[in-house]
Amino acid sequence: MTAPEVTVDEVEELAVEGLRWLTGTARETPGGGLAWPTRPSDAELNSSLYSGTAGIVPVLLEAWRHFGDDSYADMALRAGRSLADSAADLDELADDSLYFGRTGTALALRALHDQLGDTSAGAAADNALRLVRSRFDGTRWGELFELMGGNAGIGLGALLAGDAELAVLAVEPYLRTAERTPAGVHWAHRPGIDARLHHISHGTLGIVLALARIGDATGRADLVELALAGAADVVARDEAGPEGFLVPHSTPQFRPDVIAPVSYGWCHGPAGDAQVFRTLRDITADPVWSTLTDRCWHTVTHSGLPRREHPGFWDNNGRCCGTAGVLALACDRLAEQTGEPHDFAHVLVTDLAARAIRDNTGARWSNVEHRVTPGDLEPCTGWAMGNAGIVRELLRFVRVSRGGEPRYTFTWPDQVQVASFQGA
Repeated sequence: MTAPEVTVDEVEELAVEGLRWLTGTARETPGGGLAWPTRPSDAELNSSLYSGTAGIVPVLLEAWRHFGDDSYADMALRAGRSLADSAADLDELADDSLYFGRTGTALALRALHDQLGDTSAGAAADNALRLVRSRFDGTRWGELFELMGGNAGIGLGALLAGDAELAVLAVEPYLRTAERTPAGVHWAHRPGIDARLHHISHGTLGIVLALARIGDATGRADLVELALAGAADVVARDEAGPEGFLVPHSTPQFRPDVIAPVSYGWCHGPAGDAQVFRTLRDITADPVWSTLTDRCWHTVTHSGLPRREHPGFWDNNGRCCGTAGVLALACDRLAEQTGEPHDFAHVLVTDLAARAIRDNTGARWSNVEHRVTPGDLEPCTGWAMGNAGIVRELLRFVRVSRGGEPRYTFTWPDQVQVASFQGA
């Protein structure tokens, strides 16, 4: 049975409830700071952009701008105190990456400086990036060599945090490590693995996005050229043309016992591929990238999501692997394309509303693990799988639906901002 379509006002109220639950799970840290665990039952706090405090700061900034409520800004500033402490502690934070480590923390701290004028957060961001630079071995920072956990993400984060030199340093190793393929180039996402991953989170397209943005921003045509070669490799692997676009997770299939050959979200599917193609569209002005973006959208909207058609298909509500990540692209299209129908965006928010757990503590979402019983997982707090990522997209949907500002307060490193709103 199909859930009744929610109104825009009901979506906004759901976002308010999601914020109430999220802010209620915060924990105080020494010096008056605030921090979050990945899940409320976790003893340890998490500072990361992916699933911790750094990824919660953006939704607090979004709520502050959306509602004009300074209490959200105050919470964001308090979160910045805990982030500054964790970023400076090499023992506590051993990872330097964008999504799991110090670069993501630096980016959140820089946002607090830029949006709220917190000079101490800005200084902490600069110090964090100095530590990141000092831990570079000349080729990489660790095992991962891609967007989420490796060089590409560190380069993107450094660029957005104002350190173009570090950004170039991070992505230049891709020039000498690229592996030629019949259609272009690709890279190993970690040593000793035969599989080559293709999409944005851990694969070729994530590296493409970093090379293109950093190359364009710094006048490095060689980096942009390499990005286009990487994109050409992925485009050549499409199995859904000419109307659609769908590329397998990896070649040969990585961990086939637990990973599906294809998926449709931001991380390993066309919802994320489209974000890369939007980037190349803006940098090159070549209409082929707009066409590929449209083809990605065709595949997403004809895939069956957000229906959970069989165990393991669309078991996630979140921004990384689930419905909120597709909603982000839907709202990009609503903002950029005059006459784009709202139908599918409404399907997505209606599904999120139907799957929300609501009580006097607020609203939150449980994802599903189909391989275990019971399969309902504990709700998470952060960007990737939890409230922060979902609420951020709900708030933007409300603004776009009302003809308001479609841009985010915080520019997520791998999502192109739409053009400035020229409202009446």
